[in-house]
Amino acid sequence: MIPAVRAIARAAMAARPVPLAEVQARAALLARHSTDYLVPFDVFTAFAADLTDRRRPGGPFAVLCINGRRWFRYHSAYYDTPDLRTFHDHRQRGGHRFTLRERRYADTGERQFDVRLTEEHGRTVTHRQPLPPGEPALGAASRDFLAAVLDRAYGIEAPTELVRSVETEHQRATFVADGQRITCDAALVCRDAETGRTVRADGGLVVVRTKSRDRFTEADRLLTAYGAQAADFATYCGGLSALRPNLYADHWRGPVRTAFPTALAA
Repeated sequence: MIPAVRAIARAAMAARPVPLAEVQARAALLARHSTDYLVPFDVFTAFAADLTDRRRPGGPFAVLCINGRRWFRYHSAYYDTPDLRTFHDHRQRGGHRFTLRERRYADTGERQFDVRLTEEHGRTVTHRQPLPPGEPALGAASRDFLAAVLDRAYGIEAPTELVRSVETEHQRATFVADGQRITCDAALVCRDAETGRTVRADGGLVVVRTKSRDRFTEADRLLTAYGAQAADFATYCGGLSALRPNLYADHWRGPVRTAFPTALAA
C-alpha cells in the first residue's frame, strides 16, 4: 500500500462512519466552491487527525461508509471534442466552461454521467444522471441530458462529436460535516485514450478538495496552518497536461509538476 493510500485509509478508520444518505443530507453540495490542495501524506495525517478529533468544537468530521467500506476505488472517463474544446476553454479561463465525465464506482458497480459547469469566480454546479447497466456513456439519453443542461445553463448547443480523451482511476475517502465535504484522493493514474500513455501521480501526495457553499472553510484554514497552499489542479486538465506537456498552461505548471514529477521528468 503506497503512503498516500495508507494515510487516507488510517484517517477513514479513525472517523465515525456514516451512510451515503447522511452525507447527501448534510453536504450534497452539487453547487459549491471547491479548493484543491496537493498535500504530502505526513501533513495529511496530522490534518486528518484534527478533523476527526472527538474533542473538535462542533464535533468531529465523519467518513462516508458503504457496505462496510470507508475508502473506494473510482474509475472515470472524460469526454471532449476531437480538438479538445472543453480543455482549452478551461486553459484560457473563458467561454462557457464545462467538463463531461462518466464515473464508475468500482466497489459497487454504479455508473453515472456528469456535466460539471464552471461559473464565474470558480463556483461549480454538477448535473448528474445515473447510467443503467449496459447503457453507453454517450448514448441517446446522455446526449439529450447534456443538450438540456447546456441549453438551460448557457443557451448553447451541445457538441455533436465527442470522444473519450482521458481515463483515470484513484482511491478516495470522503469526510463530511454540516455544509462541508472533503474528498481525499490517492494513487491517481491517468491514461491518454488516444495514445495509451499512462502517468501516475506521486504516491506520497494526497489530493485534498474542500467543498462548501462558502469560499473559505474551517478545513481550508486548517490546511493553511499546516503550510499547505491551494493549487489550481483539476483531475482532467491536470492529467491531460501531464500526458501531453505541449498543452501546458502557465497557471497549471507548478501543480502538474508537483503531482506528476516522474512523468514530466521523462
